Amino acid sequence: MSGLLALLDDVAAIAKVAAASVDDVIGQAAKAGAKAAGAVIDDAAVTPKYVHGFEAKRELPIVWRIAKGSLKNKLLILLPAGLALSAFAPWVISPLLMLGGAYLCFEGAEKVVHRFFPGSHADEQHQVGDPLHLEEQKVAGAIKTDFILSAEIMTIALAAIPVGSFVMEAATLAVVGVGITILVYGGVALIVKADDVGLHMSLNGRLGLTRALGRGIVKGMPGFLAALSTVGTMAMLWVGGSIVIHGMEELGFGWLGHHIHDWAAAVAALVPQAPGAVEWTAKAAMDGVFGLALGTALIPFASYVVAPVMGLFRRGDKGTGDAHRG
Repeated sequence: MSGLLALLDDVAAIAKVAAASVDDVIGQAAKAGAKAAGAVIDDAAVTPKYVHGFEAKRELPIVWRIAKGSLKNKLLILLPAGLALSAFAPWVISPLLMLGGAYLCFEGAEKVVHRFFPGSHADEQHQVGDPLHLEEQKVAGAIKTDFILSAEIMTIALAAIPVGSFVMEAATLAVVGVGITILVYGGVALIVKADDVGLHMSLNGRLGLTRALGRGIVKGMPGFLAALSTVGTMAMLWVGGSIVIHGMEELGFGWLGHHIHDWAAAVAALVPQAPGAVEWTAKAAMDGVFGLALGTALIPFASYVVAPVMGLFRRGDKGTGDAHRG
């Protein structure tokens, strides 16, 4: 009996350790996911455009296909790659973060420039053709875009995870990847179906209040999507700028980060009622301004260097595909 009681005590102790480990994983995942908030917001803001123009019955299947591709990106490619870098080349993580931050700045700045100078970019042409083929193209494009944003999310999360065991880091990254995917694409599913729900309420609601609420949802969705896009752009510039500035500090170029900190503290001193909130807001705004400046400077490089090179690769792939079909 005493041996059985000792065994039960050991089992209980193991259970407590396991529960504590799970709590640690969830806690670290929540903190790491919060660090990637800007990229998450942008991911949620970007994705709804990929289901625009399709029949209502195809919207949720398309979102589900993109979500599955996102999970594969995070768990099968980015998670092992991130753990390998953390184990064998941790010095690469900061430059990769800066590269991803610069990309976020470029994307955000491009959206700002396009909004104020619509003629600076060719407007997207309405695509007409086989709906199945068009859906395949849209899903493939969404998954490619998701890969870039997911890489940034997972890298930010990896950098935010305290140094620990390999299993703990892997579990935390997996929780971050799955949790953020559910959050983003669950939200996207709600967004793309909100107008259908509103229309159903406005036509079939039993109460006048229900019908009025449905009409309000239908009328309000365009404005909501525009606001979501604006928030996403601001988040990209803020997060991208702060990542690059922090990376510069780690590489020994901390003058800009120190100045921004001092300026934000000076602004906060003017509002003693809420110094913490004011300092955070001022710092985020200055990081965003830096992100906008950096992204704007990168637009010519992307237009005249990166885009032509990518065009050569696409033409090469197309030629190879034509040769195979021939």
